[in-house]
Amino acid sequence: MLPPRIVRRLILAPLVIVVTVVMLVTLPLWLVVTAAASLRLPPPQRRGLRFVWFAVAWLTLESAVLIACLWLWVADGARRQERHYGLIRWFLSKVYAAAVRIFRLTVDVQEPEPTAEERAARLTRPVIVLSRHAGPGDSFLLIYHLLALYRRQPRIVMKAALQFDPSLDVLVNRLPNAFVPGKSEQTLIIEEIRLLASTMGDQDALVIFPEGGNFSPRRRRLAIRRLEEKGLAEHAERARGLDHLLPPRPNGALAAIDACPSADVVFVAHTGLDDLVTLGDVWRKLPYNAHITAKWWRVPAAEVPKEREARILWLYDHWERIDAWITAQRSLVGGTGPPAGRAG
Repeated sequence: MLPPRIVRRLILAPLVIVVTVVMLVTLPLWLVVTAAASLRLPPPQRRGLRFVWFAVAWLTLESAVLIACLWLWVADGARRQERHYGLIRWFLSKVYAAAVRIFRLTVDVQEPEPTAEERAARLTRPVIVLSRHAGPGDSFLLIYHLLALYRRQPRIVMKAALQFDPSLDVLVNRLPNAFVPGKSEQTLIIEEIRLLASTMGDQDALVIFPEGGNFSPRRRRLAIRRLEEKGLAEHAERARGLDHLLPPRPNGALAAIDACPSADVVFVAHTGLDDLVTLGDVWRKLPYNAHITAKWWRVPAAEVPKEREARILWLYDHWERIDAWITAQRSLVGGTGPPAGRAG
């Protein structure tokens, strides 16, 4: 259960700063102990030192953000959205730089060559971003690129449990985003999406993950079964053809499009660290050279179908496109074939 906001502000936020100071003071000890423990492991499994360095970097950046947020609050700048977007941009750029140095992370973003009209539209239209959901780092990378490369102001509907992260709790609650309880009714989530979309300006980007969660064979089977139980045989059949994605849940995306019909729609695919979902996965499987490949497709608002059923089929069309792209990318790097449980 999430503690009240006053408790999070008075206990969790200061606790992060205290832990950061302790980690910095005892860092030599952590490094010696971790290095000694790593000697017993084969080289591919010696990840301890890298995780210690990244943990210290993360905690230091979290503490810096909390101190900056306190200063903005004292200086009566808590309502200045551009300052907070700038702070998020700074934080994510530093986290990204740390991941590049510590985990040798590389990100290859493939995007179509824009026409003159599309270049103009980037500066004058809001966008609705529909992204694949895969692993805990995908949203951070997506938000970083929206902020840093495309100068957008992202809006997201997130699980309320993410407010256990103090810097995320403070920053995101000062901006137009929404936190919803983990077991919220679909209608509440849809209303939050509709509200965020209806108030978007030209520089805003509403980010939605239509799958609703990370892919797993079990979730895939359950999703197909739900479609069959609803009598959506065609949708279930198309979902069976997806090797790497869960079928899209259309209501959130359609609500956003209805609430902001002037917005272009951007579909985002990415692959590379798909199997790193939990902290245990990261610890066991993180490679020495982490590489993520991403690609996006932009659909102008005028080309978005008008009827509901046509829009749902259009979503499936793009989901199949993303799935095929992931298959092609995995084959290029010698990745594995379709996940277990493919037959659904």
